[in-house]
Amino acid sequence: MLLCNSSAAGFFGNAARIPKNNSGSQLKFFINGRFLSQKLTGVQRYAAEIVKAIDAQLASEQTPASLRNADWQLLTPVDASEDLHLERIKIRTVGRLRGHAWDQIDLARAAAGGRLISLANSGPVFHRDHIVVIHDAQVFRRPDFFSWRYLAVHRTMGRLLARHASIATVSAFSRKELAEVLNLSATAIPVFSNSAEHFAKTKPDPGIIARLGVQPQQFFLYVGSRTKNKNLSVAIRAVQLLDRADVPLVIVGGDNSKVFQDNSGDGASGLLLAGRLTDSEIAALYAHASAFVFPSLYEGFGVPPLEAMIFGCPVIASTADAVVETCGDAAAYFRASDAEALKQLMLERLATGAISDQERMRQQDRVAFYSWKKSAKALLDHLAGPANVASAA
Repeated sequence: MLLCNSSAAGFFGNAARIPKNNSGSQLKFFINGRFLSQKLTGVQRYAAEIVKAIDAQLASEQTPASLRNADWQLLTPVDASEDLHLERIKIRTVGRLRGHAWDQIDLARAAAGGRLISLANSGPVFHRDHIVVIHDAQVFRRPDFFSWRYLAVHRTMGRLLARHASIATVSAFSRKELAEVLNLSATAIPVFSNSAEHFAKTKPDPGIIARLGVQPQQFFLYVGSRTKNKNLSVAIRAVQLLDRADVPLVIVGGDNSKVFQDNSGDGASGLLLAGRLTDSEIAALYAHASAFVFPSLYEGFGVPPLEAMIFGCPVIASTADAVVETCGDAAAYFRASDAEALKQLMLERLATGAISDQERMRQQDRVAFYSWKKSAKALLDHLAGPANVASAA
């Protein structure tokens, strides 16, 4: 592992500078890297960006020495498919299993004797020193969104982790929800927020406008999976009520029907099903849409509206608690069940035209409020607390 000190020889010449726990050994922090073997969704993006931000923080002299000079490892299964190009955190492939079996057996064994950090909802349920980021309480609050098998696994895992690990989450709303369903104190659940700033580095590909056959500022945009919590059916109904064939709703993304109950809208008029697109293509659609429509019923955070705001796209969003928490005063809101209200906001947006300077300033303030650096620092500060440092082995 690369060291933060300017002289490696000088570092090893002063053993007192190596951070140690109560037993006298060097502190060890392990990060659960199973997310690198999973399909990329918001949860996996969160984990990757937090790990990269932690790595950058560890290279900074501002990070507490007890963490900066500890042994940091990202443990991955054999089917991990992405290289994060880390500088300070060593990447190590462990075990031969996959999926939850890898978590519970291979990862648990490899992370024994250290503090484990799991960023993507799951991890070894009996690891004795473990912090797990659970992004929302959907499996408890909205069981109708999921298959019975998914519910059985994730409800059981959530309850076991609540008993044997420290729980963290991504928003004040999710903290409240998790505290209630897992019988925890909300004050004991730290919040390490999501962010969309990674998307600001994306160069838009304006060619997608012509490829889809739409006109700038003459289409609405939906980006996300077609799962029940995303509530696409209400957006489809609003488009039907709008009855403007010249202003379609462009739907970007795919469904996940093997895990979730289906919520499709194939065959409805006024829709343009774009399928999966690249980030560059999505960025261009954000930059040229009349508005981004986010009708979600339930979220733990709500990243896509922030992505839209990066490119100056007006946001029309549901009043789901976490969405309002994320978007603040930078979005227009409607009740998630009210297609008529959504239609009216779409009409108003078409009449208003281009986003105003005041709207743009509110968007920029919301985007700037969240960053991976802030969240990584909050996580590291939490780990550097006296109780956490003393318990790491």
